[in-house]
Amino acid sequence: MANNNSGNNGNGRDGRGFAGMDPEKQREIASKGGKAAHEKGTAHEFDSQEAQEAGRKGGKAAHSNSREDNSSDDERSSDDD
Repeated sequence: MANNNSGNNGNGRDGRGFAGMDPEKQREIASKGGKAAHEKGTAHEFDSQEAQEAGRKGGKAAHSNSREDNSSDDERSSDDD
């Protein structure tokens, strides 16, 4: 029985829709959408305050687990003394 996944190039995708496209093609389409939104005036542009807040939230999310791990290591090391 022949496998007819013409879009599947060994990357585990079934070749349908945006997610099944080549990453370079996705980037090209997304770039066109972003440029069109800016030209139309509907694209959101962060001011410095919004950018700072977003960076702070991202940092908290990215490091939340490592902080918990470090605090539990400190507690264990102090019990061993």
